[in-house]
Amino acid sequence: MTLFILTVVLLALTVLGYRLGRGRALAVVEGHPRQLHSLPSYHGYWVALWCGLPALAVISAWLAFEPALLHALVLAALPAELQALSDERLALVYNEVRNVARHGHPASSAAVAEAARHYASLRQILFISVATGALALAVAGLAHARARITVSLRTRNRVETIIRVFLIAASLVAILTTVGIVLSLLFESIRFFQAVSIWEFLFGTSWSPQMAIRSDQVGSSGAFGAVPLFAGTLLIAGIAMIVAVPLGLLSAVYMSEYAAPKFRAIAKPLLEVLAGIPTVVYGFFAALTVAPFLRDAGSAIGLSVASESALAAGLVMGIMIIPFVSSLADDVITAVPQSLREGSYGLGATKSETITQVVLPAALPGIVGGVLLAASRAIGETMIVVMAAGLAANLTANPLEAVTTVTTQIVTLLVGDQEFDSPKTLAAFALGLVLFTVTLALNVVALSIVNRYREKYD
Repeated sequence: MTLFILTVVLLALTVLGYRLGRGRALAVVEGHPRQLHSLPSYHGYWVALWCGLPALAVISAWLAFEPALLHALVLAALPAELQALSDERLALVYNEVRNVARHGHPASSAAVAEAARHYASLRQILFISVATGALALAVAGLAHARARITVSLRTRNRVETIIRVFLIAASLVAILTTVGIVLSLLFESIRFFQAVSIWEFLFGTSWSPQMAIRSDQVGSSGAFGAVPLFAGTLLIAGIAMIVAVPLGLLSAVYMSEYAAPKFRAIAKPLLEVLAGIPTVVYGFFAALTVAPFLRDAGSAIGLSVASESALAAGLVMGIMIIPFVSSLADDVITAVPQSLREGSYGLGATKSETITQVVLPAALPGIVGGVLLAASRAIGETMIVVMAAGLAANLTANPLEAVTTVTTQIVTLLVGDQEFDSPKTLAAFALGLVLFTVTLALNVVALSIVNRYREKYD
């Protein structure tokens, strides 16, 4: 029996529990459900939960603790000469044992082959034990819950309490994930700032994170001034927003207020297709088409345009994020009550005056949300910048030169085998913390704007 088959069997038992619980509730009142405190379906849900939840808890615990348990049991059964190895080599031996047992890789020694057979045997025994226990709990829970069904049993209250607990748990997962991300960034950033001055990082103008890791290596002492990265990020994101916001907002106004229904039904899906194109395709387009075109056009009028420029990356990124602005703006403009438009027309306003003075102010919170989403996407984009703007950390406001961004440098610093006790690698976490802080500040500012203008139309 595999985990998939066990899951299917448990799901079938859960469905059976629902049917038996519902049937038991109707049988108790002899087919008159009005006599029950709760609807028959709630009794079915009650039995199904008793059937599925205990088994789910057992399987979840097994999935969580099986790797550690197998690791301990297999290592304890290894020969003495293997147990005497260092922790690093012992970890390699265990990985080989696991690969031999799970994937049939050839064993390097008889001891490894024997350990692999022991691993497979233990894994099978543990799974059979867990499957038996889960099925036994499911059947016992089904029988127990079904036997407790009475006329006055408040199954609706109990089922809704369980659902409320699940909803709270789902909310906590999102919150705890955010907390974990912040703490991981914070702890590693503190380690970085113990080696590099925070003043140098935030206000230094030279970025060259290459360092000699060992004493016998020749390398730079490293320069961690991140101002060129911040400037490049703002420059490319600013160009993208200059392209995306006007085009996206104007297209949303046209499709929601002026376009015929047939044209809107075709144009809006076509526009939203842009959001589904992989960013690497945009990167190829920027590197192979837009950047050479800008270079040749600049040469024709006497301008020096780099082969990889902020302008090329910003233009293509702006095209990419147009749907984020236009789609959300179109939805919120369409959602503006028709009574506001009719009131404006009744006062003698023209269509353009109604749009600019009534519709757009009323839809401003949603428009700001769409612009903020587009700005976040522009700040966090990596592939287009790598392929069209380059990796040069130049401190410049000239969009015709090559620049780099925070996200691009984070990827560059963490590519390959890295040691997480080097300032070069830890710099990626400091950059991530700054990016997180800036994004949070943008959200706070946008929320204040939304709240300020929303009050006028509540």
